[in-house]
Amino acid sequence: MDAGPDPTPSAPSPPGRNRFDERVVPHRRRSPLRLRDWRMRTKLATVLVIPSVAFLVLAGVQAGGLVGRTTALNDFARQVGIGRQITAAVDRLQQERDRTAGELAALRRAGNAADRDAATLALRPLHAATDTAFDDLRTAAGPLADSDAAWQVAYAEALEAYDQVVRIRTAVPPAVLSNDTILGNYHRAVESLLGLLAEPSPGPDRPELTEAVLRYVQLARVKELSSRIRGQLYAAARAGRYGLEDQVSLSDLRVQQLAALGAFRVAASTGQIQAYDRTSRETAFVDATRLEEKSITTGGTALPPVLPANQWWTVSEQRQKLLRQVETRVLDDAVVRADGVSAAQLRTTLLVLGGIVLVLGLAVLLAVLVGRSIANSMQRLRDQALRIAQVELPHALDRLRSVDGGVPKIEVPPAVVRSLDEIGELAEAFVAVHRSAVSVAVEQAETRRTVNAMFVNLARRSQVLVERQLELLDDLEREEADPDQLENLFKLDHLAARMRRNDESLLVLAGTESTRRWNRPVRLGAVLLAASAEIEQYQRVRHEAVADLYVVGHAVGELVHLMAELLENATAFSRPDTPVRVTARAEDGGAVVEIADAGLGMSPTALEQANAVLAAPPAADVAAVERMGHFVVSHLAARHGVGVRLAAAGQGLVARIVLPAGLLSAPPAPEVDASPAPRALTSTVVSGPPRWPGPARPAELPVAGRRPDRSSGTPLRAVDVLTPSVPTPVDAGGGWWSRQGPVSSSPVSLGESLPAPPVVPVTGGTNERGLPVRVPMAQLTTVTEPARPQPTRVREDPDPEAVGGMLSRLYSGVRRAEAEETTELTLPPGVRGEGGRQ
Repeated sequence: MDAGPDPTPSAPSPPGRNRFDERVVPHRRRSPLRLRDWRMRTKLATVLVIPSVAFLVLAGVQAGGLVGRTTALNDFARQVGIGRQITAAVDRLQQERDRTAGELAALRRAGNAADRDAATLALRPLHAATDTAFDDLRTAAGPLADSDAAWQVAYAEALEAYDQVVRIRTAVPPAVLSNDTILGNYHRAVESLLGLLAEPSPGPDRPELTEAVLRYVQLARVKELSSRIRGQLYAAARAGRYGLEDQVSLSDLRVQQLAALGAFRVAASTGQIQAYDRTSRETAFVDATRLEEKSITTGGTALPPVLPANQWWTVSEQRQKLLRQVETRVLDDAVVRADGVSAAQLRTTLLVLGGIVLVLGLAVLLAVLVGRSIANSMQRLRDQALRIAQVELPHALDRLRSVDGGVPKIEVPPAVVRSLDEIGELAEAFVAVHRSAVSVAVEQAETRRTVNAMFVNLARRSQVLVERQLELLDDLEREEADPDQLENLFKLDHLAARMRRNDESLLVLAGTESTRRWNRPVRLGAVLLAASAEIEQYQRVRHEAVADLYVVGHAVGELVHLMAELLENATAFSRPDTPVRVTARAEDGGAVVEIADAGLGMSPTALEQANAVLAAPPAADVAAVERMGHFVVSHLAARHGVGVRLAAAGQGLVARIVLPAGLLSAPPAPEVDASPAPRALTSTVVSGPPRWPGPARPAELPVAGRRPDRSSGTPLRAVDVLTPSVPTPVDAGGGWWSRQGPVSSSPVSLGESLPAPPVVPVTGGTNERGLPVRVPMAQLTTVTEPARPQPTRVREDPDPEAVGGMLSRLYSGVRRAEAEETTELTLPPGVRGEGGRQ
């Protein structure tokens, strides 16, 4: 067989070279300018090296540092920006602290309930304002959760100090704690917030940003010292006198204020200094400063006068507001500068990264172009490989596996990848492998066909010998009068029938259909009886409930074979004293036959394996021969679309056979034959020795084409006699068929005989081999009677023993012809063969 043209020329094979050794030769010159012709090593180097070098050189050098600096500046800008909320919280906390100091001094001076209530009412709005400022701070600090650790620690300390202030507020109205303890918590909270305000650091390479932070931090400290002085002077005014250490503390705070103001002037810009100077010349600012200077001693022994409380609180509060405005302006300048530097750094980073991405994109584009060439080739090769592995090769193997005639020609398609790189060579090599696989499959198919032909030849020859053996047994049974010998002859007859079934199993192994076919529908009950007749322990089969259904004639023989195999297994693997029950019923347009036994059963694993074999016919191999019954049933069921499944039922098994609607037929119409009546088949009863182990009614348990009868103490033997009879129609129920042929006719007398057949057979010439060609129906003219009108009678269901040998001789002739490998007969013009075909 030709496995298909070779898409590439190959050098002649030297003597002794293996026929599977195929060298792939390029079909054109390789061009270094053609991308698809590059070597695989070059393509991989292009795809991998160029993007890798570009990424390492550009991204490694620039991206890391730029992204790090951009991230640091972005965090710095956000930390500086949150300074607005920090300074607002500091301002609210300072006002609450200073007012609390005055209320504590008043409470310690008077100390009645009315003063405590008044202090509570005065401080409550300040508490609410401080809480609101800290809530804003917490909200603004949320995005900074991933900031640097130092800032996170300072922020946590500030919140902890504020929580302590919240807890100490309840100790103010009763004045149970000292002023230092209560005000000390406020001082710590303010100092922690100022420390958080000074925490942002842009790094050593950004000194201008560090100075911007230092400016608003120094100004915030100036404002804090001014607030401390205000609180202490307000407490003295409310108490009506100075404490023992008030002047010392005031002097120290004044010195620190002047130092912080000097540090601010050193770090601040000219505009910021001018803004502070303008603020310091405001009337409220000047008045507060003068009152503050009057309250601080200049070295004398006399204490300065105590300031009026309300006047001092009013002017000092105005001064704090002016300082808050300057602080806000300086802080805004720092925020704007930090945001500007961060944005500039971000733009620089984006530009550099954009250049990196551009270069990397060009490298990736080149890699994509090269990789696409590889990917497309690999995809086409993969698709072809999958198509060959999953579609083409299995389809070719199926075609070669189901060969009935000659081995078909299998074309192997060429390679789908035509490039000259390693992928193209791989595709060519894969096509060579495919071609070799097809060649091996073709050789196996030819070997399998030869083996199948051997099976068929041996089976046909064995069938001819078995049929001749059955005919000889028929003759011996008719002439034998000794009951013991007659029983032995019947046993031989039954063994021969089982041998015939084994021959048919060999034909199934070879994939050949059965030659036993009928043109008319047959009752399902008759099919089951015929199957029971083909097994050894037929006496144990009980047909309990069989529906009145009919099976199409062309499937009767193989259904009988299928059910006989299942009945054989049911009787072989169950105790001899248990029956095998057969039921048949109509279901969903088809029929269901169940064969139940009470035998050994099967393990779940064995049952699953058996059902897998029954569901999907396996190929013929040694395992199929070892379990020929399941193999034959599986193939016969698949041939006719019959479903067979085994299921556990108690101690035994139930074989469920589902016949599709296509295998069922309507009851056949009564057949009225107006032609000369053929000689009918009938039987006479001859006494003989006992042969049957138990009683059997005429309608049950045929044995190898016979039915026992024990109506009397002496068993009966049927002897076929050919006698003339009137034409009778076929029973509406349909007859079942034995090896002798269809049962027909009604009983007639025994004294008549058939006309002698012609001495010279009628032929239609010879065929190309020189063999005579039979003319169908030509011999019947001498064995029929002239046509005469006869009344129509319904044929009764005949006794299986009445089946004669005429159809057996026909089968023998067919099998002899098959054994001699006669494949075709040419009929004379105008003569039709079986089924009306020329």
